[in-house]
Amino acid sequence: MDGQALWSPRVRELVPYVPGEQPRIANLVKLNTNENPYPPSPRVVAAIEQAARQGLQLYPDPESTALRETIAAHHGIDAAQVFPGNGSDEVLAHAFFAFFQQPRPLLMPDITYSFYRVYCQLYGIRAELLPVDDALQIDMAHYAGRPAGGVVIANPNAPTGSALPLAAIETLLQSQPGSVVLVDEAYVDFGADSAMPLVEKYPNLLVVHTLSKARSLAGLRVGFAAGQRHLIEALERVKNSFNSYPLGRPAQAGAAAAYEDSEYFEQTRQAVIAAREELTVQLWRLGFDVLPSKANFVFARHPRQDAAALASRLREHGVLVRHFKQPRIDQYLRISVGTPAQCEALVNALRLLLPTPSP
Repeated sequence: MDGQALWSPRVRELVPYVPGEQPRIANLVKLNTNENPYPPSPRVVAAIEQAARQGLQLYPDPESTALRETIAAHHGIDAAQVFPGNGSDEVLAHAFFAFFQQPRPLLMPDITYSFYRVYCQLYGIRAELLPVDDALQIDMAHYAGRPAGGVVIANPNAPTGSALPLAAIETLLQSQPGSVVLVDEAYVDFGADSAMPLVEKYPNLLVVHTLSKARSLAGLRVGFAAGQRHLIEALERVKNSFNSYPLGRPAQAGAAAAYEDSEYFEQTRQAVIAAREELTVQLWRLGFDVLPSKANFVFARHPRQDAAALASRLREHGVLVRHFKQPRIDQYLRISVGTPAQCEALVNALRLLLPTPSP
């Protein structure tokens, strides 16, 4: 018997998201999944350890109340306007289910976080992919007033790192008053403008954040959405129809501690930004075209090197970067910003692999 015959038709049609490689080989320079190269704050580790010693035999707070209050205080909004979840991917999945199953299509860029298309497949959402321009920038003119059952924008965008100004986001919100506009700000802390100050003003705005990037907690799986109360209530209805306890006690405690240590956050954030700017200069010197980035990665191509082949050769030299086979970007590499030593290892490997530039 074909075991797949037991699958539902929807599952047979799915093309799942493929995460970046998580290698089991020691001593690789891992610049392929946009993790923070620095460990979390020592206060985070202490909070997790304390939570692990207290009450693991009991269910956690299903509302993540203390974490909600901490996040709300940080962003200057009400705790009732915050929805925590098991990583921003779970938050995004609940948002797609809650808001985008509409007669009109969901608008999104043709080049963006590829998980968005997977959610659309999973939930039967019709998507309309609007092309980014020749510079791989999101063209907001495509979205203004266009019939939509919702809009999703990553800002900064992934995998390009390009960011929109806050004025462009506000114009989008004004042009789509009858649709939820989801702004995914996974990388916003590395130099872009956050739409969080617009939450009180626009009832159709949902902002999604993760603690995996700027707060060094990819292994803890915590994210959240912020929006006006009617949007948060919809997300809560979905969550409580799926999993009432998405965040364990250690995750809630560690995430709250990450927000409380603002000094450590600023120190590591600035270190990543500085390393990104230096890496960009080094790649330019090696002949790469590098898109302007406001994220913790750069998107680069070499005019005389095939990107897939170069990624494979870098791996042979102990350096992992991410290559996407998608049309229009299949000659680019997405390179996470590591520590200065990791970035130097990448540059040294590239010097070995690339021909010496002509003077």
